[in-house]
Order: sequence, then C-alpha cells, then structure tokens
Amino acid sequence: MEEICKLSEIPVGKRALIAEVDCKENLRNRMYDFGIMNGSVISPVFKSPFGDPVAYLVNNAVIALRNKDSHNIYVTKIQNTD
Repeated sequence: MEEICKLSEIPVGKRALIAEVDCKENLRNRMYDFGIMNGSVISPVFKSPFGDPVAYLVNNAVIALRNKDSHNIYVTKIQNTD
C-alpha cells in the first residue's frame, strides 16, 4: 500500500503523485490553475534559505508555494527506478 504524506514532507529532488488537494474552494481552484490536481506529478526543486516558500516543478512549470499551503496537499511518493 502506498503511503500518503504531505507535499511539504517530500525532499528536494524527489517526485510525488498528488492524491488530494484539501483546502478552501478558492485556493483549491487556484491550485488547479497551476496544474496541482489529483494525479499530477510534482517535485520540489528548490527551498528558499529559510525554507519558505519552496519551488515545485509541476507540468513543466516551476511554481512557489508557501509551507502553509503545501501542508494541505497530500501525495504518494514515487519510487526512483535507478
């Protein structure tokens, strides 16, 4: 069984599959506009010096999310095939 965790717990360079976006409707719609929706692959690519915000790669675009927003996005880790 795949373990579900918060997006904010995924280390830089790892990939995850979005399982749920759990936030208020107006913010959820904004996330959908960015391509952050169930089934999308997302990867943290850079953390700011103080750890907030974090840049994520999703649908070939890099976006920055505050930690308080990434705490409400649930993902499953994708295992590397190396």
